[in-house]
Amino acid sequence: MLREFHLADVLTLGNAACGLAGVFFAMQYMSSGSLAHFFAAAAFSPAALLFDWFDGRVARWRHQQSVLGRELDSLADIISFGVAPAALAFAAGLRGGWDWIALTYFVCCGVSRLARYNVTAERLSAGHDKVAYFEGTPIPTTALLTGVLAWAAWQDRLGEHLYGGLWTIGPGDLHALSLLFVLSGTLMISKTLHIPKL
Repeated sequence: MLREFHLADVLTLGNAACGLAGVFFAMQYMSSGSLAHFFAAAAFSPAALLFDWFDGRVARWRHQQSVLGRELDSLADIISFGVAPAALAFAAGLRGGWDWIALTYFVCCGVSRLARYNVTAERLSAGHDKVAYFEGTPIPTTALLTGVLAWAAWQDRLGEHLYGGLWTIGPGDLHALSLLFVLSGTLMISKTLHIPKL
């Protein structure tokens, strides 16, 4: 199988590796409490973004786009821009019962958005090399959430000091910051929101 990989596919695996490294550093932060680990976890998000940007450019430049590459890209994206931000948010302190639901919703929206993209890409491209627009926000936009968490860490606003505070609703707790993840997930699965692809 590896013999069938193109350069773009290797770059896509770099994206996935960055996402996994982000998850590992988020877990390391929970163990150590060292902000260096938290910032390292956050830094892998823009690194994944670079790999994600380059793999598409390289595939088009070398005329090596494939169904395998598209599927590989989606799997890498869900790690880097779905699971990794959710893991970092959990490490940052979004650990209430409602926070869990919000973060799970966010990741499920990301999975659903990528699956929809994969099955509609040919229709949306209308015979061209790439699609003209995205239905819903692209999942790499969730790197902004990682940026918000990194900014919170920089301002010493993690844990009980998270922006917006904590609400107890029925049997569980909800941090206001979780609502950003709900909003991001909802925008990803929107069918009416069309984002031009540059």
